[in-house]
Amino acid sequence: MTQNINTVDASYDDKFKFVKLDETASEHIDAPTYSYWKAVARQFFGNKIAVFMLLLIVVICAFAFIQPIFSGYDFMNIDNINEFGDRYNWPSLKYWFGTDANGHSLFDAVWSGARISISIGFIATLITSVVGIIVGAIWGYSKVVDKIMIEVYNIISNVPSLLIVFVMAYSMGQGFWNLIVAMSITSWVGTAYMIRVQVMIMRDREYNLASRCLGTPIPRMITKNILPYLISVIVTDISGTLPGFISYEAFLSFMGVGLNASIPSLGRIISKYSMNMSNYPYLFWLPVIVLALVTVSLFLVGQALADASDPKTHMM
Repeated sequence: MTQNINTVDASYDDKFKFVKLDETASEHIDAPTYSYWKAVARQFFGNKIAVFMLLLIVVICAFAFIQPIFSGYDFMNIDNINEFGDRYNWPSLKYWFGTDANGHSLFDAVWSGARISISIGFIATLITSVVGIIVGAIWGYSKVVDKIMIEVYNIISNVPSLLIVFVMAYSMGQGFWNLIVAMSITSWVGTAYMIRVQVMIMRDREYNLASRCLGTPIPRMITKNILPYLISVIVTDISGTLPGFISYEAFLSFMGVGLNASIPSLGRIISKYSMNMSNYPYLFWLPVIVLALVTVSLFLVGQALADASDPKTHMM
């Protein structure tokens, strides 16, 4: 019996040994380093549909902002009529989108119009988002401002936004910047209200109450403690606002309100060729398809980016 115990002890001595106590080992961090923006990029680029739509946007913007530089297309040049054989050519390898009654390339017209429409949408969205975020942050934190702004919101929100834009564009007159002002003059109220609600939810959380007790200035609390947590909410709002403004511009230009007749846009081009819908449908439907691709791709990319920027989606 004693021999068996000694044999077991000897076998354990061969397999195990004492290690020295390392007091610094407890300071080592075994968890991988977390980077918020790397996690956002990993989440976004893992969505194949979003990546495809992003590539589509890049291609559309490249054509819209580069191709018109070389084409020299003039929307109002009706005197420069090409030879009779160039009129009403259906899409082909020579004329990718076909030609109109004057023999002008629809391909040149569409990308010149897309440049104007996209530019108006981006500028109006930028103005709306910046003003809405600033006003909404103050609105949600100040009870005095809240009493005033809630009445302004109640008045504006009960009037159809498209009607406001239409009336403002008509009363201010035609023009590139006039249309941008008409679209963004009241649209920021909706963004501000959305930010106000989110700020009111987060302002009384424990860490903000503790920060307030420590004497942290209100602007710093808003910019450091609240707004960074609202990135996904802001991106979600932008993903709907940007395509909406492009659609507004197309509708107003189709109705002949907003832009000057000499400024091409997708709405103007669609309006110009709407009479050819039955005889030469490519003149009408190709600009419509490009407009749809722009708005749908921007919306889907924005929604995918909003989901990826939500910290809840990064939890394992």
